[in-house]
Amino acid sequence: MNNKITAVLVDDHAVVRAGFRLLLSSGDKIEVVGEAARGEQAIQLYQECRPDVVVMDLSMPGIGGLETIRRIVQRDSEALILVFSVHHEQVYVSRALNAGAKGYITKNSAPELLTEAIAAIMRGECFVERGLLKNQQDPQPSNDHQAILAEFSPREFDVFRLLAEGMTAQKVADQLCLGHKTVANYATQIKKKLQVDTTTELAHIAVNLGMLQR
Repeated sequence: MNNKITAVLVDDHAVVRAGFRLLLSSGDKIEVVGEAARGEQAIQLYQECRPDVVVMDLSMPGIGGLETIRRIVQRDSEALILVFSVHHEQVYVSRALNAGAKGYITKNSAPELLTEAIAAIMRGECFVERGLLKNQQDPQPSNDHQAILAEFSPREFDVFRLLAEGMTAQKVADQLCLGHKTVANYATQIKKKLQVDTTTELAHIAVNLGMLQR
């Protein structure tokens, strides 16, 4: 009888997934039963494999990590999803947890933290890497940009993030597998909600919220 924890790995970089698999397979408690390179594949794989836990990145082509989390949890409210991301900013952690993730750790964490986090969420706990929410009680920015971003849909948030990083609308469309006109419409809505006119102003907002480095 196999009592191992079954896991599905979701990351658009094959080398990263190989590293995940090697790390998790080094012990005798976790078995990787599937891999996906994007959210759409992850949703299908989850339905086919019904793994105990999903370990996934947030930044992926297609529907993206946040929307993937939301859709998996929508289909299975008991789904256990651990985010393993390069993003350490609180806005990403909060959005991932609000979407339904049960844990969040960063890719620069100690290797053993991955298995520790999986064990914790399997026990029914919420596991967030120490320090990621350390500023939770700090005063919020004087404007209401953070509150507005909190109301963004996962797709709006992804478009905002990529535009703020300096991507053109066409590159955003390619990254998210959307039409150029669709991205342009999202960009217009986002700027209207944030009451700005340019992508430079979007970048300033992202910097002020700690999403980008100055």
